[in-house]
Amino acid sequence: MKGVLHIDSNHEVLARGLNQLGYENTFDYTSSSDEILDKWPGYTGLVVRSRFSINQSFIDRATGLKWIGRVGAGLENIDVAYAQSKGVAVIAAPEGNRGAVAEHALGMLLSMTNKLCAADRSVRAGIWDREGHRGFEIAGKTIGIVGYGVMGHAFAKVLSGFGCRVICTDIKPDLTDTWAEQIPLAEFLAQVDVLSLHLPQAQDTDHWLNAQRIDQIAKPFWLINTGRGKTVDTHAVLEALDRGQILGAALDVLEFEPSSFEGLFQGPNPHPTLVRLVHHPKVLLSPHVGGWSAESHVKLAQTIVDKVAAWEKSAY
Repeated sequence: MKGVLHIDSNHEVLARGLNQLGYENTFDYTSSSDEILDKWPGYTGLVVRSRFSINQSFIDRATGLKWIGRVGAGLENIDVAYAQSKGVAVIAAPEGNRGAVAEHALGMLLSMTNKLCAADRSVRAGIWDREGHRGFEIAGKTIGIVGYGVMGHAFAKVLSGFGCRVICTDIKPDLTDTWAEQIPLAEFLAQVDVLSLHLPQAQDTDHWLNAQRIDQIAKPFWLINTGRGKTVDTHAVLEALDRGQILGAALDVLEFEPSSFEGLFQGPNPHPTLVRLVHHPKVLLSPHVGGWSAESHVKLAQTIVDKVAAWEKSAY
């Protein structure tokens, strides 16, 4: 029987589905990469989320490996090019949580523009300030999506009933569709009222939103980031919030997250910019849970099963 090693926990649908495809499942959620490789018996498949990096050294030592299943969308913790050069297929599952990410981004947007968190805190403190919590409608606004891949497209689709204009920018050309119009970056930055980031983590996306780019955005704007934290220069965002150039920031991902996306506050001395961020009144935060719904838990697992089944048909 073929073997598959799971190094991160996932929904039971995944192991059950792989078993039905003829795989024997082994689970190791605690060993280091070196410890795993020291006892590697030649698994055919490897199932990961983000616990550690699957780099060249790991791939070279993982003899017999034929595919890596990443239960999520981003692939920054896998050396994809090297894996493919060694004949190892890399399988991701953005289809599994795109709906969850889109709904989370929408929820953050509506909460931010309607001042819901501030209003809730105010009422609980015994303050009934209606004028101070007057919000803004997104109807008639221009929503700008940076990165029009699976997630960006899903967000544009859920916005379709709100009467807003949706535009996008991407390194790939010709992406205009029913849900969004792709326009050149300079025009994009001149028109947005809301900037929503859906970028992967890569060298060319590091600090994509920095002080220089913020200054290029013509109007005061709301910011949403449900992509990767390191695409945003947090210090520059805080400075823009303080001077009113950014009206509010809704961040599901943070620049200071470790590569595993776990344990942000475990260290003894959090970064001073992080401290400033979490206490800022115009910032809405969530702990990297945009794609973390009960439904996506199942969908992500099933997507990997389906793609492994498709890979089996093409490989054998």
